[in-house]
Amino acid sequence: MQPLSHYEVHPERGFLPPEDPLETLPPALAPWDEMAYDLPKLLVSGRVRRFLQELPLLDPVPFLQTERAWRRAMQALSYLGHAWVWGEDTPTDRLPAHIALPWYTVAQHLGRPPVLSYASYALDNWRRLESDGPIALDNIALLQNFLGGLDEEWFILIHVAIEAAAAPAIRALPSLVQAVHTDNPTAAEAALAQIEPALQAMYQILLRMPEKCDPYIYYHRVRPYIHGWKNNPALPEGLYYEGVEAYAGQPQQLRGETGAQSSIVPALDAAFGITHADDPLRAYLREMLDYMPPAHRAFVLDLEKYQIDHRFFARTPTLKKLYNQCIHWVERFRTKHLEYAAQYIARQHQKSATNPTEVGTGGTPFMPYLAKHRDETQSHLLP
Repeated sequence: MQPLSHYEVHPERGFLPPEDPLETLPPALAPWDEMAYDLPKLLVSGRVRRFLQELPLLDPVPFLQTERAWRRAMQALSYLGHAWVWGEDTPTDRLPAHIALPWYTVAQHLGRPPVLSYASYALDNWRRLESDGPIALDNIALLQNFLGGLDEEWFILIHVAIEAAAAPAIRALPSLVQAVHTDNPTAAEAALAQIEPALQAMYQILLRMPEKCDPYIYYHRVRPYIHGWKNNPALPEGLYYEGVEAYAGQPQQLRGETGAQSSIVPALDAAFGITHADDPLRAYLREMLDYMPPAHRAFVLDLEKYQIDHRFFARTPTLKKLYNQCIHWVERFRTKHLEYAAQYIARQHQKSATNPTEVGTGGTPFMPYLAKHRDETQSHLLP
């Protein structure tokens, strides 16, 4: 494995950026900022495209001097693009060039597709209320919203807080796989002892989702804007990015934003030797790697190269106990996520093809396979 910095993994923040996300773009790109931050008002009007149409066509390249600025541009354009597609009663499969072109340009620079992804929705979407305080639920707020409000704010902040809580586990994973690779149970025990409390903390944060995010509000007011245009009956052909020569006038099919684009669980699966039998969700999760920041994708793939055999963790009683505790927390995390998927999506009343209950925002039929992946996690508990 390379040093953590090679993978853009921060020892104290995990997959969150090393510096707090940029809140404003350079003045030349201010129209994007102003329009994106005004979306909660414009979307209520029911005619958001009328206002988005007024945006000028801007070339971002001369003005984006830092990676933070590139990521804020990606965030603003992703929200503007999704507001254009999903922000009125009838979705549209054509994105005008003044949004499509710069979005494509910025996405190419960042190595991600031009669609709203988890990196823009969560990893780069927060600020601290007290600048010297922790990245924790009582000290963070979102930068960017669609409609805004308590439920949308809390839904995303839970993800941000989980990412921060995961950091001690993420930074220990290279040590863990190296310990297995070099047949060093003592070093593996030390790594697992760092990882286990972080997994417990992640689970405790996940439990707080219902406190301020109501399932009905989530389904009807948060979820509609984060769908993509692949396997989506509302946009069967995908989305036409007008003016993007690389697409040669062909519609693009891209997945919607989903927590499956977080690198935490794939990294844990790789390091713990958790394997999943082939099914549609497994194929989809492999596809989700393409939507991660490239450095995070490389981290997961490099962990996977070790091909960890979980039977190694039975080598000593202490090692087995620590490993089983970690598997227990991953299994509980997946179980709670499955419960939320049922509560927040599957049991809601579908009113239109644009917001289906049987597929996730990424476009997959999720319920049976989430349960299967949870069961496969549990099956790795050592006797």
